[in-house]
This record gives sequence, structure tokens and C-alpha cells, in this order.
Amino acid sequence: MTTKDTLDWSRKLRAGMIAFAESIGNLLVDGFHYLALFAIGGAIAWSALHTFIAMSTKGYAGIDDILLLFIYLELGAMVGIYFKTNHMPVRFLLYVAMTALTHQIISISNEHQDISMDMLIIAGAMLILAIAILIIRFGSARFPVLRGSTEAL
Repeated sequence: MTTKDTLDWSRKLRAGMIAFAESIGNLLVDGFHYLALFAIGGAIAWSALHTFIAMSTKGYAGIDDILLLFIYLELGAMVGIYFKTNHMPVRFLLYVAMTALTHQIISISNEHQDISMDMLIIAGAMLILAIAILIIRFGSARFPVLRGSTEAL
């Protein structure tokens, strides 16, 4: 056996070992990915059902209850989009944050009838989130990401 044959054999063995390790690694990562998505989706559905049952037993749905259901809906949509595309749209996270802040403002206003500093701070945070959404939408329209690129938002 010549030195060249030994080198070719070791290169093929190394390439096979790397391909095998990458295949097993990808299998484990994808398995964890799908397991986590199903767990998160199940937790969202369970929480939404619990909230809906609590509303039903209460006999009416307040605006804060409805906003909470919208938060669950948006979270479920995020899981669905991530499941289908493997990309998390940042805008959806901002929408959930804005809905959660709206929910918080309504909770505060139910406790206090006057405008408090907390409400103004939350409204300012919502304005910042709205501006962030506007910037992201403008940026994605002006500078679209090519499919297959890893720089997608």
C-alpha cells in the first residue's frame, strides 16, 4: 500500500465520519426543535382553553379576557409560522408585546380610574414598539432578504 493510497483511504474515512456526525447532529437538533414546538403549542392551547373556560364560568368576557385570547392566538400563529418556515418573524413578537401592553393598560385602568404614570410609561413603550414595527416593515420592503439567506428577520 502506498502513501497515496493511505491518504485517500484516511480522507474518505474522515469525510464519512463527518457526514455521519452531521447527520446524527441534525437529527437530534431537528428532533428537539419539533418536540419543543409541539410542547409550546400545547401549552398555548392549554392556557387558551383554561382562559376560555374561566370566561365561560364567569358568564361574560371582559376586554382584558379577549385581549388575553388574542395574545394566545398570536403566540399560536408564531408557533405555526416557525413550524412551517423555521423563521421567527420579529414583527409577531412585537405584536404580542403590544397586545400584552394593551392588556396591562386595561388592567391598570380597571383598578384606577385616573391616568397614572404607569399608564403613560406603558403607552410610551407601545409607541416605541409601533415605531420598531414601522422600521422593520420599511426595512423589509426596501431591503428584501433573498430566500435561503440566513439573515432573515
